[in-house]
Amino acid sequence: MQASQRLRRSPMSNTLYYQPVQKAEACCLPQFQTLDNHLSYINGSHGFYHSPSTASFSSNGSSICHQESQPYLSDVRQSSETTNYGSPTSGSCITDGANDFMHKLKELETVMLGPDSDFLESYDNSLPNSVASTEINSWRQMMEAMPRRDLKHVLIACAKAVSDGDLLTAQVLISELRQMVSVSGEPIQRLGAYILEGLVARLAASGSSICKSLRCKEPASFELLSYMHMLYEICPYFKFGYMSANGAIAEAMKDENRVHIIDFQIAQGSQWVTLIQAFAARPGGPPHIRVTGIDDSTSAYARGGGLNIVGQRLSKLAKAFKVPFEFHAAAISGSDVQVENLGIQPGEALAVNFAFTLHHIPDESVSTENHRDGLLRMVKNLNPKVVTLVEQESNTNTAAFFPRFLETLDYYTAMFESIDMTLPRGHKERINVEQHCLARDVVNIIACEGIERVERHELLGKWKSRFRMAGFSPYPLSSLVNATIKRLLESYSDKYRLEERDGALYLGWMNRDLVASCAWK
Repeated sequence: MQASQRLRRSPMSNTLYYQPVQKAEACCLPQFQTLDNHLSYINGSHGFYHSPSTASFSSNGSSICHQESQPYLSDVRQSSETTNYGSPTSGSCITDGANDFMHKLKELETVMLGPDSDFLESYDNSLPNSVASTEINSWRQMMEAMPRRDLKHVLIACAKAVSDGDLLTAQVLISELRQMVSVSGEPIQRLGAYILEGLVARLAASGSSICKSLRCKEPASFELLSYMHMLYEICPYFKFGYMSANGAIAEAMKDENRVHIIDFQIAQGSQWVTLIQAFAARPGGPPHIRVTGIDDSTSAYARGGGLNIVGQRLSKLAKAFKVPFEFHAAAISGSDVQVENLGIQPGEALAVNFAFTLHHIPDESVSTENHRDGLLRMVKNLNPKVVTLVEQESNTNTAAFFPRFLETLDYYTAMFESIDMTLPRGHKERINVEQHCLARDVVNIIACEGIERVERHELLGKWKSRFRMAGFSPYPLSSLVNATIKRLLESYSDKYRLEERDGALYLGWMNRDLVASCAWK
């Protein structure tokens, strides 16, 4: 703690600096989607493929950063001389002008990876010369032992130094890393740039004040939707998740006349476009559908208004397809939802959807209230016909910092490699996508602790244990939907793989599972 206090007093101009926060805020973004895109058929009675505007791994109503309070890295000197790295109209780090793109890219890298930080200055000055020399010699030997400046090895060594509290070694390795990472380089270089931010954040703050994200301003809402839409299109992870969940719901509700779907992260509501269309084509006519949407503040920012916007879009679509439809808005955090917020009515067949959202609900490691298990027990008491779960296959919840770092490095390396297969490395929109849609998650996992660390993923085995403890039993997946997803993946890289095992579907990149989907009753 003393070292941390010195860090905050140390001058840090021209380096990464993290201001303390007054209230626990999460460095994350929700899944965003929009309904105003083209629709195209993918498969007979089980629905159509819709291309939503956007989706993200991050979604949570209770701890999303607001536009005006979104954490970002900033210089200590908040003066008129401070360089503005956003575009004139939106505040985005990369402007839309092609002519100045490379100049802005250079500015971004200079800001993120600029001159060595002096946040350990007071620590360094307090060391006797003989001790400092010994530490430096030890570091040189360590660097010489690393295979040809291997970036992954240096990142791991730096994280280990941070974990061990070896501030001098961490600082020297951070200086080395600044010369090795790049937001427009190879996948490991791009990921390394954001991991480096997380490591510096962890060192430059303390306790509950760690969580700060990017130096760049939050983009305008329409830009954010655009970036998230691009991520949705270039990676199949979200399509996979929504298609598998919708398939399970369609199968469970095929003979029902009144269907009530509770979506614990409604975002823009686009997941339900394909399901409404599928029900419209059902033999014997569509059921009456009611959707309850649970909101979060960042989704509201992205769509430019409240849940009424989602309700109006879905109602308009349902009317066009002659499907009886109602929308019930629940503008409340998922952690705070009570039965009375859900508007449940007698005679309805109930479906509950948890797509990329449960990992944001705090569990017993964060609070004795254990909202995560409590929510599942509440849902079970509603007696739903089906509950769908889609989550990242990663273990970042209760793991200590260093193993959590290794898991994050491995997981997001696969993610960045998959993006590399679709968009050129110098593509300006790719940089925006990675920065605004993925980097915040990375920084949150590495830099934050306690309630501020909202990216708390668990492996499917742990989710299964939670669902079983709440009284659920597995619901079989639809083989028809599985075949549709396989055809979807054929339009992407052959390095994606789909595997069904133990009653769940896994989507992976090469040998790394990235997303898992299953259903319960």
